[in-house]
Amino acid sequence: LQRQLDGQWQQLLANEPDVVFATLTEAFENNEAPAAMAGVHDSEVSVVVLAPDVDAIPERMPRLTEAGNLSLVKLAKNMRNSFYVLLVCGHVLVTVREALAVAPAIKSVRVVVVRWTAPNAYGARSVECLLATVFARDALQGIQWPTADATTIVNDASAELRIRQGSVNELRPLDLSNEPALAALLQAVDLEELGQAAGREVP
Repeated sequence: LQRQLDGQWQQLLANEPDVVFATLTEAFENNEAPAAMAGVHDSEVSVVVLAPDVDAIPERMPRLTEAGNLSLVKLAKNMRNSFYVLLVCGHVLVTVREALAVAPAIKSVRVVVVRWTAPNAYGARSVECLLATVFARDALQGIQWPTADATTIVNDASAELRIRQGSVNELRPLDLSNEPALAALLQAVDLEELGQAAGREVP
């Protein structure tokens, strides 16, 4: 068993594509936001993360009144959307850091975030792409993880960032008609299987 583990470790250090792919696929299985491997290219991996809907952010937040009583205050739309962006960016960073920890010779992680759309009149759903970016391992050195929020880290430490936000911080889907590389990356992942993973029970 030790020889087998040593051999697998050496293959990880050599960025052997099949071993990196299988190892990261296994590592992502228990993530809160489902993630799937899309490919391994030299020292870079491509990952698709399935983000929850904005309904994952509650509409009300507990606050204390001047009298010291607890009340539930409805969040302003821009504040709720800002919390949602933080949540999405947090899932991105967890996935990226896990990939870099599990595959120590990988130098960069290309990540795409998708979300299921609401069902259409026929009950069918599709996915929309919310964010795409690349993180280099070196760019994450020196990050002040205890104090920097997830959105700031994504904005400051990533490259090729593509994201669209509306006037109230609403995340809007990217137009992939001029993004053939992104569209091809999404086609490399079984999105139905990823969606089923999102419905699993989390222990």
